[in-house]
Amino acid sequence: MKNRLIALIEAQQTAKVAALNKNQSELIKQPSERAIPPFQVGDTIDVHFWIELGEKGRTQVFNGTVIAIKGEKPDEFITVRRIVQGEGVERIFPLLSPRVAKIEVKKTGSVRRAKLYYLRDRVGKATRIKERKKGTATTPKKVHKKVKPVAK
Repeated sequence: MKNRLIALIEAQQTAKVAALNKNQSELIKQPSERAIPPFQVGDTIDVHFWIELGEKGRTQVFNGTVIAIKGEKPDEFITVRRIVQGEGVERIFPLLSPRVAKIEVKKTGSVRRAKLYYLRDRVGKATRIKERKKGTATTPKKVHKKVKPVAK
């Protein structure tokens, strides 16, 4: 009796997992209706997201620097950080959430790290990130000056 119940429960759980995996694979194949602009860690972005206030709702904008991107589609999350009244505020947004109305890239940053957690310890002008110039190489080229031989 006990083994039959266990087998029945395992079969139900296996069916649920299979259904969830099927739904997730359909989500991956399905193109998202919203066009998400290409951005990377270090970029300054505006995230327009929907908040509900009782029966009403509105779109609120969160402006900040992307300090981390985690996961892969459809489970991709971005961490955005900004300073409000001298206090650091971070929010984690699911990228394909229906609550995220749109994302606008305001400034592209040139960084050499995948996660910018070191910005949490910095204050003021130390949190600035160099802007990535469009149309240039990501790595700077070394320029060697010619040395004139010393005349004897």
